[in-house]
Amino acid sequence: MDDGLPAFIRDSRWFMYPFFWYWFKGKNINTYMNFKKIAWQLTDKEFNKIYRELNCRATDRPSDLTNKCINLMLDNLSTNSSNLLDVGCGRGFWLSILAEKTNYSLTGCDVFESSPIKNITYKQGNIEQLPFEDKSFDIVTCHHTIEHIRSIEKAVAELKRVARKQLIIVTPKQRYFYYTLDLHLHFFPEKEYLIHQFGYKDATCINCAGDWCLVINL
Repeated sequence: MDDGLPAFIRDSRWFMYPFFWYWFKGKNINTYMNFKKIAWQLTDKEFNKIYRELNCRATDRPSDLTNKCINLMLDNLSTNSSNLLDVGCGRGFWLSILAEKTNYSLTGCDVFESSPIKNITYKQGNIEQLPFEDKSFDIVTCHHTIEHIRSIEKAVAELKRVARKQLIIVTPKQRYFYYTLDLHLHFFPEKEYLIHQFGYKDATCINCAGDWCLVINL
């Protein structure tokens, strides 16, 4: 739909309203349709509350990650590492896979007060101010998160601060529209822009089924 319609139709409120109504189950439609405008005016508490209480078609599925992207991340994980932090871990889909396939000591972090994830360490926190010491983790992963936050500069700085050996970032390969069902605030249509945000020119960035998978070995 994004590429198949003229922009003045695709990004018009009247055209997108039925899609928002369906996607968000008929609730808080004005908030979600105006999210790109109001997000910058909210307090941190108000902003996080929107995500903690989000109930949409996306939250009905276990993860936004595709199998192709999962396999790509697994294939590129640092082998000389003992622990891993997943920032924006949600309900722990990625961590549950890691628990089955690796021997890493696993930690998750998200804005929720608690997590259903078993046999891992969980800490409530904000990606813009992570509750961990410098270089606490050999590997830091973060998928489908940086496009949602308000200060991408702070988020990137924090991810780099707590990582010791490797960063793996997954974010949609997506062009900007005002009305998007995913509440995204940042868009990365080209991999060069994503690489630039992290400042590592030798990073590997792969188009993986519509997502960018950025692998940075520190």
